[in-house]
Amino acid sequence: MKLIGLLIVAYLLGAIPNGVWVGKAFFQTDIRQAGSGNIGTTNTYRVIGPYAGTIVMVLDIAKGSVATLLPIVFHVQTVLGTATPLLFGLFAVLGHTVSIFDHFKGGKAVATSAGMLLAYNPIMFVIAAGLWVSLIYWTSIVSLASMIAFTLITLISLVFQDWYLTGIALVLTVFVFYRHRSNIQRILQGTESMVPFGRGYHRRQAK
Repeated sequence: MKLIGLLIVAYLLGAIPNGVWVGKAFFQTDIRQAGSGNIGTTNTYRVIGPYAGTIVMVLDIAKGSVATLLPIVFHVQTVLGTATPLLFGLFAVLGHTVSIFDHFKGGKAVATSAGMLLAYNPIMFVIAAGLWVSLIYWTSIVSLASMIAFTLITLISLVFQDWYLTGIALVLTVFVFYRHRSNIQRILQGTESMVPFGRGYHRRQAK
C-alpha cells in the first residue's frame, strides 16, 4: 500500500501543469491558447518570455527530482532494487504528459525527465545538460536538441552498462520522438521555430 500510495504521489507531482498555473497566476495568460499550445518550458518562453520560461523549467525539473527521490526518503524497496527511483521518476513523467489537472493532456517530458536524471545520477544530468545546451547553440532548435540529447544519453548509459537507465532512457527517447512528430515534420521542411541565437539561427538569417 505504501508503494502504491507513493507512486500516486509521484504521478500527481508530475501532473502539476506548471506552465499553465504560472502563466495564469502571474501573467494572466493561458499558454495553451498561444504558440504551440504546449504547457512546457519552450512554449512558456515563446509566449510569456524567458523569466517565466526559466521558472517553469526549474519547477518541471524539480517535480521530476522530488518524485524520483520519494522511495529513498520513505525507504521503499521493491524487487527492482536500484531501479526503484527510476520507476517513481517514470510515474512523474507520465503525470507530466497525461495530467489529471489538464484533461489528461500535457507536455513533452523533457524537463521532467531531466529532473528524474538529476536525482538518479547527477553526473549524467550534467552531461545531458551540457549536451542539450551545446546542441541548442549549434542548431538553435530546442526540439531537435532535445531529441538528439535523449538519444545520446541512451547510448552513454549503455556504454556505462547502467541497464536500468538504458531501458528507461530508451523508452523515453522513443516517447520524446513520438511527442515531437509535428516538430520533426517542420524540421524537415525547414520551418521549425528557432531560438534567437546560435549557429543555426544565424545561418537562417544569412540566407
